[in-house]
Amino acid sequence: MSTPTHASYQPTSTFDPISINSFKAYDIRGELGADLNEEIAYRIGRAFAQILYQRYRDPAQTSDVKDLADLKPTIVIGSDIRHSSETLKQVTLKGIMDAGVDVIDLGMSGTEEVYFATSHYQALGGIEVTASHNPINYNGLKLVKEHSKPISADEGLAEIQALAESGQFNQPSHKGKLQLLTDKSAYINHVISFIDIAKLKPLKLVINSGNGSAGPVVDLLVAKLEQAKASIEVVKLHHEPDGSFPNGIPNPMILANRAATQEAVLKHKADLGIAFDGDFDRCFLFDENGEFVDGSYVVGMLAQAFLNKYPGESIVYDPRVVYNTEAVIKARNGQAVISKSGHSFIKYMMRKSGAVYGGEMSAHHYFRDFFYCDSGMIPWLLTIELLSITNKTLSELVSGYISAYPSSGELNFRLTDHDAPTIIRDIEDKYSQQNPTKTTLDGLSLDFGDWRFNLRASNTEPLIRLNIEARGDQQLLADKIQEIQQWLEAQGAVLA
Repeated sequence: MSTPTHASYQPTSTFDPISINSFKAYDIRGELGADLNEEIAYRIGRAFAQILYQRYRDPAQTSDVKDLADLKPTIVIGSDIRHSSETLKQVTLKGIMDAGVDVIDLGMSGTEEVYFATSHYQALGGIEVTASHNPINYNGLKLVKEHSKPISADEGLAEIQALAESGQFNQPSHKGKLQLLTDKSAYINHVISFIDIAKLKPLKLVINSGNGSAGPVVDLLVAKLEQAKASIEVVKLHHEPDGSFPNGIPNPMILANRAATQEAVLKHKADLGIAFDGDFDRCFLFDENGEFVDGSYVVGMLAQAFLNKYPGESIVYDPRVVYNTEAVIKARNGQAVISKSGHSFIKYMMRKSGAVYGGEMSAHHYFRDFFYCDSGMIPWLLTIELLSITNKTLSELVSGYISAYPSSGELNFRLTDHDAPTIIRDIEDKYSQQNPTKTTLDGLSLDFGDWRFNLRASNTEPLIRLNIEARGDQQLLADKIQEIQQWLEAQGAVLA
């Protein structure tokens, strides 16, 4: 047992109402000092624990009674490497214990370790203190409930926010206990079980941990591969966790942040490049030529891998880029299940359909056998297994996808003169005379047969996001990118 010692915040017996601005669609995130501080973290931890504990003590409050039967009155918590994360974690877990709920502290961890531990330890829920790829002066909390189920604005976050803001906390008769469990063995064994190590052929990998939380997990997975006599050579880049992020915030979606991985792949003549964001719930791949592989093609590749192993299973994907994924699923007699983008929607659709795999072009990949959660470690392990089984390079695996279904990649625009709903309404009017097939599952999707686009407002940033794809016609794609970009710029949108 241990006692929190890092935080300066000391709660009082009563709490005044406050306003909290850091609650977003899927998680809690904000600028330190302005949107998130020690008191707010404490209140969130206490509210989260009180609500989950009440459901646990009174199952009649929930329709998922069977999901509560085998749980323990415990919440797991971990934190990334940011300098502010440990302090925020300490006040959050103090709030949990003051609500009468026990805590398992995982130490420094990635988000997927919290997902795993929540189910593994049969906890009421889990919290990861992280701001992932956000600027260094930001931090946040990602929450899950029992069995690693997501919590979103529509599924519990609003209730937690309301209680945290009101400060109307219960006064339990006892405080929860704290246990520090930093052993990652069960998690590592589970992740490595997704592949057959005996099938691996000699490969050289460049792995860029971005000075985030991925490094220790990469070390443990590589050690497992070595113990099993796999001939895998790993070049480790920006490997040591460092909350000052000396090589920049780990966000491979930013073009400038890809250069180090690309250069290392070429320098070391590696077979594959791998890069992570700060909490490593996203995995980004580079082929043997140092070329970044767009996330939508990785979804197609992993869908193919899973349908080869599990014929006829369901695959969940989001509506931003669909041509290639749908073609892969159809060719292998899988069941295509489209979902609104965002982890809570994908996870819901996967549970509903029993899908073996779900993927988003944003580099989030979800697995039925990982509690329907996303993992950044499983995708690269599956990729090296696929390279070994097929005896192909990564460029050979995805080149057919790219030529058959070229896409723009996600183009982000900041709006100056019009709001997102106006822009989406006006672009629909612009193309209505061409009689496209229209869907509004996530923003606006218009399909013209030989090309389509999706335009949607970001759930997390003041942006509008555009994706365009075509069927086997690079020139058509280029023309449509130019056409729509010019139209958006005429409406006052600025390419971000």
